[in-house]
Amino acid sequence: MPLVSVIMPVFNGEKYLAAAIESILAQTFSDFEFIIVDDGSQDGSAGIIRSYERRDRRIRSLRLEENVGQADVRNQATALSRGHFIAAMDCDDVCLPQRLQKQVDFLQSNPAIGVLGTGAQAVDEDLRTLFRFDLPERHALIVFNLFVGSFLIHPTVMLRRELLESGGGYEPSRRTAIDVELWSRLMWRARFANLPDRLLLYRRHGAQNHQTRDAALREQAREPRERLLKRLWGEAPREALLRFERMRRDEKLGWRERRRAARDMARLLDAMIAAGIIDPGDRGLVFAHIQRRLEGTTPRLWQMFLHWRRHRFGSGKGGLG
Repeated sequence: MPLVSVIMPVFNGEKYLAAAIESILAQTFSDFEFIIVDDGSQDGSAGIIRSYERRDRRIRSLRLEENVGQADVRNQATALSRGHFIAAMDCDDVCLPQRLQKQVDFLQSNPAIGVLGTGAQAVDEDLRTLFRFDLPERHALIVFNLFVGSFLIHPTVMLRRELLESGGGYEPSRRTAIDVELWSRLMWRARFANLPDRLLLYRRHGAQNHQTRDAALREQAREPRERLLKRLWGEAPREALLRFERMRRDEKLGWRERRRAARDMARLLDAMIAAGIIDPGDRGLVFAHIQRRLEGTTPRLWQMFLHWRRHRFGSGKGGLG
């Protein structure tokens, strides 16, 4: 029985597939099975998968005749898997050699953590560096940032099998924001963390369906957050959700919208503490994060003044608005 099951869906991924597979086979940690699911590809992906499966007995493959989407693929692969930990992977990314070892070591040493991501570096099609992801490491900031900032990068995540199964797995038939929807349910049941190490090269290329370019995908991606906010607040005001979305995109806000965003985030923090998602002892940590996020939404000159005031007089304990 392998300790880790690495699960990777593939849909028309022949261009980058070999590099993704080889990055898993080259891991310093070797006690894993690698489940690769061809989700109805029409290119040469199936042949590439078969060639690697013949060469390495840790690879187990499944081919679907029709494309069903990542959520259903990952659920099917999880049902076939045997590992204690489930590691996500995408067919166009590259893992650095110590990814699995570092995640296994951390999860075995921290039994309270159920979901563990890592840092990552965005690269172009030729693996040239574009930018680094700035991700929070602590649970309180990760779950809070599900609404207002960067939180987890799905293909870096390793989670405990019993948590994924008891949480119901990925939402069937969902085509987008499958990770956001899953985290919005698991945050009630487990604690999250991110390793600071950048252990994934996250490839950005023209074939991806970026939600920022597709209005229909953006609308579908809003739904899990809307559902979660309604559970926390008893309502999900459209205006609040749009303000949160603008903050995730690092847009500037007018003074009135900034005050409203401050009230929204304070209310969100209170609701997450009341629900037991965030520990009361982390209120100060998240409060300071809220202030930084608000400062990032202000015009440049006002940002400079706030930065000077904070360092000259300290952050203080005043209100958010």
